[in-house]
Amino acid sequence: MMQPNDLPLLCLPTDMSDEAVAKLVEFLYELTEGLERHYFSQLHRYYHRNDSSEPEPDLAPPTSDRPF
Repeated sequence: MMQPNDLPLLCLPTDMSDEAVAKLVEFLYELTEGLERHYFSQLHRYYHRNDSSEPEPDLAPPTSDRPF
């Protein structure tokens, strides 16, 4: 039996042409860019405020003269 959380949050058509999909994605990118430009100062403030004061972990492998 389906539960309420099993339903998709967004229903997208499955029968779109390649061109229609490309145009939809282009529109969404433009929309996102417009939102980022419009809300830049708020986004900048939010991400700056929520930055961890701890430095990012170094993901580079340790260098060692010893072989494996």
